[in-house]
Amino acid sequence: MAQPAPEPRAAAPDRREDAHPGPGDPPALPLGPPARPWVERLAFLRGFLRHPAEVGSVIPSSRWLEQRLVRAARPGQARVVVELGPGTGGTTRALLRALAPGARLLAIELSADFAARLPATVADPRLVVRQGSAERLGEFLAELHWPAADVVISGIPFSTMPAPVDERIAAAVADALAPGGRFVAYQLRPHVAQRATPRLGAPACAWEWRNIPPMRVYTWTKVGR
Repeated sequence: MAQPAPEPRAAAPDRREDAHPGPGDPPALPLGPPARPWVERLAFLRGFLRHPAEVGSVIPSSRWLEQRLVRAARPGQARVVVELGPGTGGTTRALLRALAPGARLLAIELSADFAARLPATVADPRLVVRQGSAERLGEFLAELHWPAADVVISGIPFSTMPAPVDERIAAAVADALAPGGRFVAYQLRPHVAQRATPRLGAPACAWEWRNIPPMRVYTWTKVGR
C-alpha cells in the first residue's frame, strides 16, 4: 500500500486550536453522552458498506473530535455555516449547539440515505439539508439566497476522490467563503491540504488522537480582500 504524502512544511500545529481553548476562544461545550446510540452507529456502518469511498470511516466522529471541530470553526461568531458530509449528524448537532439563534447551517450530503435521515433526526429550524456533491456549494448558497459562508467544515474523504473532483471542491470552498471565513477539514490523510493550501494559504493543523481513527484537523482563514 502506498504511504500517504508527507505533511506540508507550512502546516505547523497551531496551539490555539489544540485540546485546550485559549483566552480568545469560545468555552468548551459539554461533551454530551458517552456513546452514540447503536442505531446511529449501525446507520453509519451501513452507509460505509454501501459507499466506502463517500463515507470514509466505519464509525461516526467521536465527541472529542466534535469538540475540537467546534473550537476550530467558532460557529458562535458566524451567520452562515456550511457542513460538507454531515453523515448521521453528530457533528451537525455539535455545530447547532454552538450556533447563534439567528444563524443558519447548510448541510450538504452526497449520500441520499444520510440526506433523507438527517432532517428526521436533527430537528432545528436553522438547519437546511441539500443532497448532492460538495462541488455544488456555491449553487446551493445562491439557491437559498444566503450570503457567503463564514465557516465551511468538511469531513468528506479527499484522499478517496478523483483528483479533478477534489480540486473542484477545494475551489468551491475557497469561492464560497467570506473574507476572514474559516475552512475546517478533518481528515486521516493530508490530501485536503494539498488542494486547499494553494487557494487559502498555509493551514493550522492539530491531531485528535482520541478519535477512531485519529484525525488531522486543518484550519484555514481566508484572507480578506
